[in-house]
Amino acid sequence: MKLNQLAAKPKLITVTIDDQDIITEFGEPIEFYTWDRQPLDIFMKLANASQQDQTQMIDIVRKLILDEKGKEIVNDEAMLPTALLLKAIGKIVEKLGK
Repeated sequence: MKLNQLAAKPKLITVTIDDQDIITEFGEPIEFYTWDRQPLDIFMKLANASQQDQTQMIDIVRKLILDEKGKEIVNDEAMLPTALLLKAIGKIVEKLGK
């Protein structure tokens, strides 16, 4: 197989946060979207982000927490509850690891 056969335009995929803590707090699983493949600059920033610099990690990952139209959910005017944001970040990092 040639490498160019694997290259494709990114597509939005659904990510579901459905652990018991989230269901207990919000009454149902929470869904958001992200790209099935990440832009190289975002991927490299994540790979180089220090575990000690959580602010940098959040700034990078928030670009990957999207609505169904591909628009960023977390921005200067809207923020998720901290526990939910951390779960969303975890799901994004889990997806990138696959």
